[in-house]
Parts: sequence; structure tokens; C-alpha cells
Amino acid sequence: MNSIDLPIGVFDSGVGGLTVVKAIRDILSNESIIYFGDLAHLPYGSKGAKTVRTLALNVSRFLYNQGIKMLVVACNTATSNALPYIISEFKDIPVIGVVEPGSREALSVSEKKRIGVIGTTRTISSNSYLETITSILPTARVFQLPTPTLVPLIEDGWINHPSMYMILDDYLSYFDDKDIDTLLLGCTHYPLIKKNIRLLRPNFNIVDSADSTAKYVKSMLEKNNLMSSNNSSYMKFFASDISEVFIDLTKKILGDYIEIKIVEGAA
Repeated sequence: MNSIDLPIGVFDSGVGGLTVVKAIRDILSNESIIYFGDLAHLPYGSKGAKTVRTLALNVSRFLYNQGIKMLVVACNTATSNALPYIISEFKDIPVIGVVEPGSREALSVSEKKRIGVIGTTRTISSNSYLETITSILPTARVFQLPTPTLVPLIEDGWINHPSMYMILDDYLSYFDDKDIDTLLLGCTHYPLIKKNIRLLRPNFNIVDSADSTAKYVKSMLEKNNLMSSNNSSYMKFFASDISEVFIDLTKKILGDYIEIKIVEGAA
């Protein structure tokens, strides 16, 4: 197979990375994608940095061995804690995380340059968004908040449950006196509750890291002359474990049933 027609590898600890898959497919319909959801070890956000690096490298190796032309780390926690290690190991293909694309998008839409960031405990404690945003624009103000309860609620299918709105509103109240105009969703699960956030805080610009990452994927494919010429693209899905909620959420995100192959010991 021509290298430009090889698939893009994408992974996350669970269902969140599928929001990136959908965003990529929406703007790059000719591209094939192989996805790995490491459900056996989710959530990454509550684990130590060393454990996250080990898990992320193992999944990256699995995808690389499938034959891919690009690797997308569609997990903020893995991007924040493992991206340099992954890039160092796989030097012959572009490796993309979600932090830089989201940071640049947030700066581009924020008029006040006062940006709120929500994410897992591990992502926020890494300061990856704070450091990336301020490295691009030192005068920007960044207000970060760990929101550890949101991923389990999403993974358990409680997106529209009253408890989700109650907990989400409590989290968002942290930003009420910060004078932010933009909220960066620092977790690829969070696009699934974008409507909830808009309802609770309609005055915020909301930056979806899935959409910004997909745009960055396209620009990197063009830069590296890797745009596919294939009109018969495909998607393959692997996971280290499975659940009914995961299957239901994949339908919600992608709009159709997908066949998922369980790969034990891949991570």
C-alpha cells in the first residue's frame, strides 16, 4: 500500500477519543483510521504520570505495528504526560497531541485573552495548557480547574442526568469571578457535554479540543504530503475491554454501530 494511503492511528483511554475520530472524518473523509480505546485502564486522569506514560507507549506501539502514517494521541492526560516519550520512540511518523491545537484555538477566539481550562486531575496538575498557552502569548491569563467527576459520569452514560448539571454548574462557578471569555475543554470526553456547558454558561466561547486537533491533523498531513488519495477509506476499532455504555456512546458520537475487536494485553 502507498504510504499516503496508510491509516491514521488514534487512541484514548476510553470513548473520548472518538470525538476526535468523528472530527477527523468530518473534514478528511478520504482518510482511514484505526482507533484504540484502552478501556481496561480508564480513566488515565487519576493515574500517576509514570503509569500514564507506560500505558500510552504500549498503545502507541500496538497502533504503530498495525501500519500507520500518523499517530494522534487523542487523550489530554496522555498528551500532557507522555507525548515527548512517544515522539522520541516513533521518529518516522508525525505524532500529534491535543494540547497545542486546543491552546492555539483558544487564543485565537479569546478577545480578553483570559481563558479557563477544565480537565482531568492529571492533565491540570501537569500545567500543560498553562505552559503552552503562555509560551505562545506570555500576557495571556489562564485559570485551570480539575474536574475529575465528569469523565466517569460521561463514561457511565449520565450526560443528561440532573446530577451532571448540578456537578457541572458547581465546577463552572469557579470561573464566575475570573472574567474569562473562553473555556477550553481540556479532555476529549468533554465535547459530549458541550451542550450542557452552553446551557449553563451561554456567554463562554467553548473550544473543543477534538475539532481543533482535527484541523491540525489536516494541516500536518498537507505539510508532510500525506493526504490520502484513497476513495475507499475505512475505520477499524480496537479496545482492551468493552462495556455496553461504551457501545452506546460510540453510536451517539459516530451515529452508527461499529464493530470493536478486543485485544487483551495490548496496553
